[in-house]
Amino acid sequence: MKALRFNDGELEIRDIPDPVPGSGEALIRVSTAGICNTDVEILKGYMKFSGVPGHEFVGVVESSPNKKQIGKRVVGEINCACGECCWCNAGMERHCFQRDVLGILKRDGAFAEYLTLPAGNLRLVPDSLPDEKAVFVEPLAACFEIIEQVEFSPDALVCVIGDGKLGLLTARVLRDRAFNLTLIGKHERNMAIASKRFKVEAITEDSIGDEQYDIVVECSGKPSGLELATRLVRPRGRIVLKSTYHEKPSIDVSLWVVNEITIVGSRCGPFDPALEALESGEINPSPLIDGIFPFNQIAEAFDAAQKPGALKILVKFD
Repeated sequence: MKALRFNDGELEIRDIPDPVPGSGEALIRVSTAGICNTDVEILKGYMKFSGVPGHEFVGVVESSPNKKQIGKRVVGEINCACGECCWCNAGMERHCFQRDVLGILKRDGAFAEYLTLPAGNLRLVPDSLPDEKAVFVEPLAACFEIIEQVEFSPDALVCVIGDGKLGLLTARVLRDRAFNLTLIGKHERNMAIASKRFKVEAITEDSIGDEQYDIVVECSGKPSGLELATRLVRPRGRIVLKSTYHEKPSIDVSLWVVNEITIVGSRCGPFDPALEALESGEINPSPLIDGIFPFNQIAEAFDAAQKPGALKILVKFD
């Protein structure tokens, strides 16, 4: 099969053997994949990953121990757990000691014609939901995870830092839970999407003033975003960290101690509410699509994804 491989800092399209499903696994033919900021960070050395990157996908099941999945379009949860360790037994499979993670840790990912995942990780895509929207299930689920972790009181002052694709999706999800919500961005076009399409107040950092927030959600993907979050959160407030950084932040964490800040790490999330929100039309991610590239132009797709202010770049295999 054709696949994009990352090795020793270089990306190249290569012919590699088709993956062979392990016990309990399905074989999926990828139709659409999305480029995430994590994929870009992997190119810089994040997780020291070598192999086929990519973890946002829609595909068709070619084989599966669950016969009802064969021939169906699916998306898939990216963490593959052992099912036996203490965290798996506690229902926390995403924190399994032995897990591998699609396109991120010890498992080839979605920038290839085929991938494998445990059949239990797959979720059927409704016929009414096109690939271009369904591919947002994984990042949108990560936004819904915030609601699972943090309670939002009606009068809480909340801000989201970052007007990239994750920041915009997060702001849209939180809009219906946090009634005093502000997005802090720096790209005029992206902030216009927040305000006009998602009905979220969007301001630049220069416009903040002395305001402090009960909850700050850091989605900038930059270490400077964590520094800003630390400045903006009120004493005894909460910082929710969604960003992953290759470059290590340099911040005086004693400020968290002095101000008694609660730090909430937030990673992957539940697929079912994300699928429901997309299928119902409650959340429409289409304004976030900046380009759709055929797989043979994936190098150009990665270039486009790394431009300042770039939003979602999709790669099509069909």
